Amino acid sequence: MAKRKKGLSPKYQPWVDARKRFHLSHAHVQMARELGMNPKKLGGKANHRQEPWKVPLPVFIEELYFKRFGKTRPANVRSVEQMVHDRKRKKAGRKARKEENEDRQEANLRGSGSDADLPF
Repeated sequence: MAKRKKGLSPKYQPWVDARKRFHLSHAHVQMARELGMNPKKLGGKANHRQEPWKVPLPVFIEELYFKRFGKTRPANVRSVEQMVHDRKRKKAGRKARKEENEDRQEANLRGSGSDADLPF
């Protein structure tokens, strides 16, 4: 098995391995992911040298993507690593906003607890 890159979860590592093993581009990996393909099963589809009636794997992925989505490539191509990085950044931002809101609510509770604010 290939060495695992630091910071990449086991959910995404098979895609990076498949990209290297089958010489796929980032666009092909993204198309295969959007199609719901299993990266561990790509070897059975990538044996066009042994079985000449099969098309090469990148061409196969492109054909399926066009058939399903009606376009040749995704509009915004991102690598798996970029997608994971963006997801981590987004999660950190949500966590920071949540902590900020909790601090603000806590400050409001402390500030409104005095008897001087009561109308009677």
